Amino acid sequence: MDFELTEEQKAIKQAVREFAESEVRPHVSEWDETQHFPREILGGLARLGLMGVVFPPEYGGAGLGYSEYVTVIEELARVDGSVAIILAAHTSLCAGHIFTAGTEEQKRKYLGPLARGEKLGCWSLTEPQAGSDAGGTRTTARLDGDAWVLNGAKTFTSNGTYADICVAMAVTDKTAHKHGISAFIIEKGTPGYRPGKKENKLGLRASDTTEVIFENCRVPRENCLGKPGAGFVDSLKVLDKGRISIAALAVGMAQGAYEASVGYARQRRQFGRSIADFQAIQFKLADMATEIGAARLLTLRAATLADCGQRVTLESAMAKLFAGEVAVRVANEAVQIHGGYGFIKDYPVEKYYRDVKLCTIGEGTSEIQRMVIARELLRK
Repeated sequence: MDFELTEEQKAIKQAVREFAESEVRPHVSEWDETQHFPREILGGLARLGLMGVVFPPEYGGAGLGYSEYVTVIEELARVDGSVAIILAAHTSLCAGHIFTAGTEEQKRKYLGPLARGEKLGCWSLTEPQAGSDAGGTRTTARLDGDAWVLNGAKTFTSNGTYADICVAMAVTDKTAHKHGISAFIIEKGTPGYRPGKKENKLGLRASDTTEVIFENCRVPRENCLGKPGAGFVDSLKVLDKGRISIAALAVGMAQGAYEASVGYARQRRQFGRSIADFQAIQFKLADMATEIGAARLLTLRAATLADCGQRVTLESAMAKLFAGEVAVRVANEAVQIHGGYGFIKDYPVEKYYRDVKLCTIGEGTSEIQRMVIARELLRK
């Protein structure tokens, strides 16, 4: 087993790091404070080929794998988790669902512009009464001639306000329960489709999280994504890879908080010497670095198995669970190392502390991950 990045992967890592440092870092605090959605950098991400990393060139993608993709997400999240999650929701959820379940015509029409970065995507599964129990979807879609008519509301949709293409789940057969949920592709500007309330969040404030509302929204019959009734099952497949994204997001933010802590410990002096000389601080840093390394390896394992075409339900849940909880612990210790300065916005660890909590909630809470892991273990 080779733990070294290939030369191509190292080049990708360096290119993304340089982009994040030059184009993102100078604006992180401002974007967070004003909840500014940084649409102006999406063109730069597209020029680097990052909007379609995992998709084949024939669909406008870079033709790389999840092993490269997690490096991209980690490097962006190391500087700003908001930018990383914008890309993750676009790629692994919206575009990923179209790639997983779409017809050839749907891939050509919708995946291509998404992968090239010409359009931005969002993915709507969660509802006010259907969070962890996504099978409790209440949004409906009924066939009326040559169109599906959607009615209902989604919540917690990343990129919802700005997305050009939305993939949303709706009930097409109430009697079939989870097997009566279908997926649909909806284009921005479709009558009856609109974003609703934008959430005022604790962290990741530069990413857009909003309601998505359907009011007699007519969607062409051919925009049903996958087989009617297969939307929920396909969503679980999408979430398997989406959880790899969140694991990478967690690793990146934890790495950023750790690096900030090392820098601060070296320059902060108390009792006549650098606090990095004190064993209490050294032990904190040692634990942080060790846990980040373990989380990164779990994430890379899941990504590598996904690239091999294997089912990664267990591995992605393990990576997401562990990495998310590691990120919370690391950010907590980062604030502690900074002391009073960790509690003010002049230092970056305050933002990491707020941002990382999403990683134990989004795309399945830690509790849901433990249920998934246990189910997979006991199935064997």
